[in-house]
Amino acid sequence: MGSRFTGCGRAVRTALALAACGMMSAWAGAAEAPEFLSVTGDSLVLAGTAPGALCYGNVDGDSVVVRSTHAPGQADTVVYEAGRDYVVDAAAGTVARTENSRIPDFRTNMLYGQKDFDHTAFPGFGNRAFFVYVDYRARGARPLCAPRDQAALLPRTAARLRAGGPFKIIAYGDSITAGIDAGSREVQFQEQWARYLSVKFPKAEITVENGATNGDGTAQGLARLREKVLDRAPDFVIIGFGMNDHNVSGPTPEQFADNLKAMTAQIREQTGAEVLLYSAFPPNPDWKFGTHRMELYAEATRRAAEEARCAYADVFGIWKKVLERKDLPSLLANNINHPSDFGHGLYFEALKAVEF
Repeated sequence: MGSRFTGCGRAVRTALALAACGMMSAWAGAAEAPEFLSVTGDSLVLAGTAPGALCYGNVDGDSVVVRSTHAPGQADTVVYEAGRDYVVDAAAGTVARTENSRIPDFRTNMLYGQKDFDHTAFPGFGNRAFFVYVDYRARGARPLCAPRDQAALLPRTAARLRAGGPFKIIAYGDSITAGIDAGSREVQFQEQWARYLSVKFPKAEITVENGATNGDGTAQGLARLREKVLDRAPDFVIIGFGMNDHNVSGPTPEQFADNLKAMTAQIREQTGAEVLLYSAFPPNPDWKFGTHRMELYAEATRRAAEEARCAYADVFGIWKKVLERKDLPSLLANNINHPSDFGHGLYFEALKAVEF
């Protein structure tokens, strides 16, 4: 199954893209006002009355909205009340539960405080029931990833998108790309990116197909490549592995890089499609099945892209930057290795920084 982005006017498409996938956007008020960065749906889990950090500090306190769902206005959305349910430290960019808050207390999460845990011993684990999502404006903030011109690596893709007409993107990878634990299909990062591209290239009729498989590493990715990618006639393929490869008994970073390069070569030779590789983020360090050396697999992904002369999106780099402020459980839908809806937005930010 795929999704298609075409057939609406440019102004409408721009509005849809900003509303549905614009996690972070610049904003300025009157000429004398400072510049702000508007952030939508920053995810937090809050334990007791301890403060949880937003992605940015120096927040405009009057702009803060805290709710129970990533998207506003849903039938089950609870908009929490400042003072009653939470308090904000605007300068620090933190939110904390009050003593009698209606916000779920993360201390009651079954994995809270667990060390070297085996998730199979905790049926029903996950963080989705504990999230709050925060909209706010941050003074003087900047996007998390500086744009990098990679047009020289994607000449055919850029030309096809500018020319217009049908254009099929296949997203290939593991459970993260498959969208496991994402709140909706629309929030999945490849869907956000396709909406963004549909605004940037208004003549293109962009279709996204998801070829990812839950639990796969690069060895399985190579084995499934024909069925999931090669036989589906892609115009462009984005590939993200690493979360399962980096686990105990997985391939070495060198073997992992070789597998990525082998996929890239087969896709180019047999379909003519260009390829973009993206790295993964570090999982919960208390999960017993990870080697917790994701930096090596992220670097291997970057190196594979460089050696294969294909585009690269630095997801790992964005997550490491965000984790300088935020705690990891606030970004994990399953509290192990699947991103929250805001975490999917971080993937989107990495892809958006690939300019062509």
